[in-house]
Amino acid sequence: MHKATIQLGTLTCPSCLQKIDNAVKSLEGVDKESVNVLFNSSKVKFNFDAEKLSIEKIENAIIALGYEVKKSQVRKI
Repeated sequence: MHKATIQLGTLTCPSCLQKIDNAVKSLEGVDKESVNVLFNSSKVKFNFDAEKLSIEKIENAIIALGYEVKKSQVRKI
């Protein structure tokens, strides 16, 4: 399992948070219980199985929604 934090562009409304939350949780390999989108700091934190899913695919799912991905940090847990 890996723990990831993705720094996003500024989130402007609660519906942005919900869209990102739903998109990340829908990806095969993401630990759905670990997903936490932080509105004030514009970050999303979660755990994922790197054998099933890459951080790039997760970033691309967020970008496809129209949100900016600024930086990602991943560490093995």
